[in-house]
Amino acid sequence: MGKVKSYKVELCDRSEIKVFIETHHYSHNINGVKSDFCFKLIDNGEIIGAMIYGGLGMANTWKKYSQNEKDILELRRLCCVDNTPKNTESYFIGHTLRWLKKNTDVKKIISYADTTYSHEGIIYKASNFKHVGMTQKGKAIEHNGRLYHDKTIRTKYKGKLKPFAQRIKDSLERGESKYVETKGKHIYIYELK
Repeated sequence: MGKVKSYKVELCDRSEIKVFIETHHYSHNINGVKSDFCFKLIDNGEIIGAMIYGGLGMANTWKKYSQNEKDILELRRLCCVDNTPKNTESYFIGHTLRWLKKNTDVKKIISYADTTYSHEGIIYKASNFKHVGMTQKGKAIEHNGRLYHDKTIRTKYKGKLKPFAQRIKDSLERGESKYVETKGKHIYIYELK
């Protein structure tokens, strides 16, 4: 593995990082994740990190933090391979934030650190995000050893439930999956403009 400053950050298509995120991110999926801008982190031609920025996952949450929905994006997914050197994630985030500032009209980035997975947001603090509070506790669906947001079973495409949503809904109805309570999440904001 090379030195952090030798890594390249590139804008990419969602399809280029889908499998990487499903392998390396703790959620292991990008189903239902809006993706306006996707980035990959490259070392010697190999993807070692991936990031997705997109519209906020929860409807109307943007109203708490912005005058206009188009002014704010959520950092939806961020992951790197486990053996990257210290400061890799903050280097990666820094490059993407500078790109967004230069190439978009987005004014704010919001991200969450999920305490259900023991995340406290250290990387966001290191990247100069401001901690602005906590979300309320929530509920998720535990399915095949993974947690899915409870709105998963309402995810539709052209008026019909997406296949993964239907599978989870059916599993809930058969009692093979269940609802579980989740802890609150740390909320972090980064001001781009």
